[in-house]
Amino acid sequence: MSTVSSSTSPLSSSATSPINQQQISSNITNDTGDFSQNQPPPPPLDKEALQHIYSLVKDLTIPEKRENALVDLSKKRETVPDLAPILLNSFGTIAALLQEIVSIYPLLSPPKLKALPSNRVCNALALLQCVASHPDTRTYFLHSHIPLFLYPFLNTSSKNRPFEYLRLTSLGVIGALVKVDDSTVIDFLLSTEIMTLCVRIMETGSELSKTVATFIVQKILLDDMGLNYICVSNERIMAFLAVLANMIQQLIDQSSPRLLKHVIRCYLRLTDNPKSKESLRQFLPESLKNGTFNSHLKDEKDFTTKRWLSQLLFLLGDPSQANAFNPNLNPSINTPPNLSAPLSNISAAINQSLSRNLNMHN
Repeated sequence: MSTVSSSTSPLSSSATSPINQQQISSNITNDTGDFSQNQPPPPPLDKEALQHIYSLVKDLTIPEKRENALVDLSKKRETVPDLAPILLNSFGTIAALLQEIVSIYPLLSPPKLKALPSNRVCNALALLQCVASHPDTRTYFLHSHIPLFLYPFLNTSSKNRPFEYLRLTSLGVIGALVKVDDSTVIDFLLSTEIMTLCVRIMETGSELSKTVATFIVQKILLDDMGLNYICVSNERIMAFLAVLANMIQQLIDQSSPRLLKHVIRCYLRLTDNPKSKESLRQFLPESLKNGTFNSHLKDEKDFTTKRWLSQLLFLLGDPSQANAFNPNLNPSINTPPNLSAPLSNISAAINQSLSRNLNMHN
């Protein structure tokens, strides 16, 4: 994956060019396990190449050399199989990456972040994503509470590109954690405000950010702790259903099969809880029942989404609609979702409910 520009001059605008944002979303939300599962493992480095990696990692701790080292290591992170353990076990390296992160906190509010510092921090986050996704370093990453350093980025709302890159790359780090099923990861994340932050991005983010945020919520929901977290009260269930319903309404006009896939999977998981299943029977958007999305799901790669939608309709007690789901039917987009609460009210409801749960844990 090409991640950064080939230029390495610290004065060049491309020296810290952002990693490929589309590739982040694709890599994270591809439900196939670990990042490298679909690719052959990179060949081992020879002694000279490994020595060069060691030199670059050392440069991370030298402020004058750090920017170029971030660029070079970000480009090499998928070709160096043991980069994560090297980063973790090198003196001062993680501290240097965290220093990059906290250095731009003052630029978040009021929003003053420009492209160059945003791209530089995105390269630091890409290296932290290596640590988050590697099986030998993931536990340390959690126990050190490093994800909490990313939450101020997820809490931003500016639509400017530097902020969007920062949010999406930060979501990529969290996505790397949840991609491998691990209840320890889910337990940690539920003890933080990640659900509130992801739900907010699901409402107001760009398509890519919404896709990764919804994937993270989906993976949390697939763990029993996550499902119980959402279904702890009717208020929280209804607030979450309202968010999903508004996303479905937006997807009618702004097609995104990948995002639709994760939203439908969230709906399907909610049928595993009696309370949320009953709510779904009343408030599932009509557009999911009447063939509105048939034209959105014509590709062979959309087979999983179509199967999940059919299963969802069947479990909610209407097998005739499930069997009638056919990608060749003419769609109708005239029926709005049942839930149409304003987004601000939805945010307030779910944030209030989730925050109350956080306070109970503190």
